Amino acid sequence: MGNTLEEFDAVIKKCRSLLVQKHKDYGDAWRIMRLPSITDQIMIKAFRIRSVEMKGTNTVGESIENEFVGIINYSLMALMQHESEAVDADGKWSEAMLLENYNQAQTSCRTLLADKNDDYAEIWRAMRVSSMTDMIIMKLKRIKQLEDKQGKTLVSEGVDAGYRDIVNYSVFALILMGYV
Repeated sequence: MGNTLEEFDAVIKKCRSLLVQKHKDYGDAWRIMRLPSITDQIMIKAFRIRSVEMKGTNTVGESIENEFVGIINYSLMALMQHESEAVDADGKWSEAMLLENYNQAQTSCRTLLADKNDDYAEIWRAMRVSSMTDMIIMKLKRIKQLEDKQGKTLVSEGVDAGYRDIVNYSVFALILMGYV
């Protein structure tokens, strides 16, 4: 499993680097987004991946790998927004603050990955990327249901668990695609 955690770290390093570059371009404009808006943005990326997988053509030209990177970063943004418990239109996040919150969010995903990977004996390595895409879309549909219920659940985990799973499925997909 040490190899999986190293691969996770390599994927996250690339994702973090891109987010920092975008932060330099756009600042923290994304902080205005409510969680359902972030969920919808992730849904757009996931359905594009599924469409390209099913049709076998990529008209837009944006790589599937880049879409998975976007899903990871938007999911980590969602976790950061969820943890801050408020949409912050006026507060400014410095790069250091962004990195602190990003690292905290990705660490929770990494811990979950290590725990589940131990229990499931790395079965994800035998999965198809298209199955991971479907799992991501299923998790998004669950998150949307929970958001529509204002997060109230009877027996289910909250939206944060769904976002963590989405990060990990996306990391697995990128590893299988040879991204790192």
